[in-house]
Amino acid sequence: MIKLIATDIDGTILRWGLDFTPALQVCIKDLTQRGIKVVLVTGRMHCAAMPVARKLELNTPIISYQGGLIKDFNNNTLYQKNLDEKYAIEVINWARKNKIHINLYLDDKLYVEEDNEIVKAYTDGKFVDYTVCNFDDLEIKNVNKILAIDLHNPDKVTGWVNELKQKYPQLFIVKSTPYFCEIGNGEAKKSLGLKFLCDMWGINQDEVLTIGDQDNDIDLVQAGGIGVAMGNGTPQLKECADFITDTVENDGFVKAVEKFVFQHQQK
Repeated sequence: MIKLIATDIDGTILRWGLDFTPALQVCIKDLTQRGIKVVLVTGRMHCAAMPVARKLELNTPIISYQGGLIKDFNNNTLYQKNLDEKYAIEVINWARKNKIHINLYLDDKLYVEEDNEIVKAYTDGKFVDYTVCNFDDLEIKNVNKILAIDLHNPDKVTGWVNELKQKYPQLFIVKSTPYFCEIGNGEAKKSLGLKFLCDMWGINQDEVLTIGDQDNDIDLVQAGGIGVAMGNGTPQLKECADFITDTVENDGFVKAVEKFVFQHQQK
């Protein structure tokens, strides 16, 4: 019996640039009424995930920064795996040398060195404020992650991922959308954040359904007793999943829950 659903946000329960479908909201409410825990597991900042949780009336801890931070609904930090200062500075210098835009996250705050179309597009609709400054003026400590962005060339982003993975095998580096290269602590993984909560609650792997849509959800999907890929998911994620559901536009999350949870549980 499924006791916990760990779900990505963007492209999984939230339509890109839009909102939740009515069916999704009803489904989440039904799950919580049945006593099934729903946990948001996202690459977003914690402060950008909180409005999502509030809208869905969830009060479970949120796994943010790809698994680098877990905070409960009272803002207490339960789990944290920051990017080492040394590596953060090296990545900043790499980005400057190659004229790559990066978002720098310190203590759940977003910093950029240039106020451009990239950061404006990134923050649009996400309830995120940001500070423009020279990174040399910051104390590079408590780094949640670094995000390298190119809005126009996904192949370039793939190249960054391959280059940085080779240079920093000890870090967690992943392409989280076609345009995002995420750089974080080697233990900042969605699967490890999920394991922390499962251990805390005494929930077994076979009692967990996991669901996502991008390559950064691969380890999450593999960590569930039932791992589900969205119909709009990447080919690599679909290869790892136990089941491929419909797209986010067609309520793929809801259909997966109906198949693996509601059909096997009496109210």
